Amino acid sequence: MIIKYVSKLPAIACLMLMGCVDERVADQPATVDTGEIEVERETNRPGSAATHGAALKPYFGELHVHSQNSVDAYTTGVRVTPEDAYRYARGEPINHISGQTVQAAQAIDFMAVTDHSEYLGVLPTLPDPSGPLSATGVAREILSGDAERARAAMMKVVLTMGTNPPAPVKELLDPAVRKPIWQSYISLADEYYEPGVFTTLVGYEWTSIPDSRNLHRNVIFRGTRVPELPFSSFDSDKPEDLWQWLDQVRVEGSDVMAIPHNSNVSDGLMFELTDSWGKPMDLAYAEARMRNEPIVEVTQIKGSSETHPALSPADEWAGFEIMGELLGGSRIGAINGSYAREAYLNGIKLQAEQGFNPYKFGLIGASDSHNATVPVEENNYTGKIGRVDGTAKIRLGGSFINSSNLMYSASGLAGVWAESNTRETIFDALKQKRAFATSGPRIPVLLFAGDYPAEMPAGGLNRETLYRNGVSMGNDLPDSTTPPRFYAWASRDANSAPLQRLQIIKGWIDGGELHEQVFDIACSDGLKPEANTHRCPDNGAAVDLTRCTFDEAKGAAQLYALWDDESFDPAEHAFYYLRVLENPSCRWSSWDALRNGWPLPDNTPPTLQERAWSSPIWYSPG
Repeated sequence: MIIKYVSKLPAIACLMLMGCVDERVADQPATVDTGEIEVERETNRPGSAATHGAALKPYFGELHVHSQNSVDAYTTGVRVTPEDAYRYARGEPINHISGQTVQAAQAIDFMAVTDHSEYLGVLPTLPDPSGPLSATGVAREILSGDAERARAAMMKVVLTMGTNPPAPVKELLDPAVRKPIWQSYISLADEYYEPGVFTTLVGYEWTSIPDSRNLHRNVIFRGTRVPELPFSSFDSDKPEDLWQWLDQVRVEGSDVMAIPHNSNVSDGLMFELTDSWGKPMDLAYAEARMRNEPIVEVTQIKGSSETHPALSPADEWAGFEIMGELLGGSRIGAINGSYAREAYLNGIKLQAEQGFNPYKFGLIGASDSHNATVPVEENNYTGKIGRVDGTAKIRLGGSFINSSNLMYSASGLAGVWAESNTRETIFDALKQKRAFATSGPRIPVLLFAGDYPAEMPAGGLNRETLYRNGVSMGNDLPDSTTPPRFYAWASRDANSAPLQRLQIIKGWIDGGELHEQVFDIACSDGLKPEANTHRCPDNGAAVDLTRCTFDEAKGAAQLYALWDDESFDPAEHAFYYLRVLENPSCRWSSWDALRNGWPLPDNTPPTLQERAWSSPIWYSPG
């Protein structure tokens, strides 16, 4: 195994690699500049021409946020609008259900407001006696003056999401009312779109939830030429029907994708091995799925969906922010079929045995906030949804959605490498899987694999070498008898804890059996992975729980490494992705307790290790 690692790159090496931090800046994390890299725009295959296209830079955004126009948000007292969501994303203060003004510590680069398509924007119109739906039975109940009758009427609407709504509620679905509401999203996105500064993408959430099992997808459009109305779970609760609609939208001239989320609470449905009708998957199914769902949301408020300790017992970090309760807290869902790493493994097995892979998706993060906020900062967490967790006192108590608000995470963000901050470039980066996920911090990550030199040149691997001799995350390695050499890089978020380690997660199939292994490939503080365990020694980073501060003397501003897969077999299908871990820091629940002088909750860890995940690189023989 060949490993080269540094926590402070020489200036020349950084500039030749990607314009990253030079050693004069590396000792000053608050001024870290992630810089840019050069890539080829048309092809990413080895042997490509040496001339590369426009520079790529990392951008961070949110593709899953709700406003009062989502029925579950409105019912829980949320009264902020899609416009408020854009304002918050740009760094402006907005009102919060707690009565306080909330503001992000740092603006983000791009956003999609993804309110539920089912009853989109309808509930806020009902209390208006002169509104277009004021004569409906639900509106009459809400306007009755009886708080209990009004609440019951709104809950009736909430509980029919993801089902075929009964006649008394169907009257809320008048297209003449819904079309102007949907068109307002397009107008507002155009109003707040500032190319090069802040990108707005038109989107919504398709909300299929059979028997409390989450099959939700966020639908994101490349531009503003969109259908008159969204396709909702009232049209169909089957993902295959959604994909067919998306295919038709493309035929009509608008590129679009769907992004599954919260597979962890899908009860095994999100990544099952049959279609929605229980039939075996085939090539057509795999192509339709990957054409329409190139990326998956792997982390958010409702937990992490990377893997589970029961699936990855040899992975010490598999238990990160696990939430297994199905929506509504009805029961714990099935583990198999609910996590991304297992889907990657099953995908390569299908590829090896049947010649297709429906699970070659990239990774992003998102929050799923229902407060028009992006609550991904542990020390600035504002809750998920309205009055049910809008204050610290309530957050540390119960929940009407799950048995405890403590299950929720202050997570996550989507990262992309794009030429510029525009709709077209951000969308294309997502579609091409030049994407990565973070649990909240802005940690840019890169993963390459190919025929690279065994030793890092004095000036580092330049952009021509990276792309001519290899591929980047989201792509496939060519068939080869030579073990691939991996190049991984990550840089610290100046507002979060230092980096602790880089890890390659490998999955492969051998003789029909699936395997996975975690390899630490770079360590902070001058440490090296131990040969027998492939783990970095403990760097001693600690957290002062009386103040929620971490040790700035431990960890790295950035890490990079060259790594050989010594177990590589050219006859085996495999995948690889990068996971980056920070030093431990305080969880949001500890911050809430500390600020209020309360004891730390005893049923959740006081600290966590924030992290980032790259999209994978796949290898298939032949």
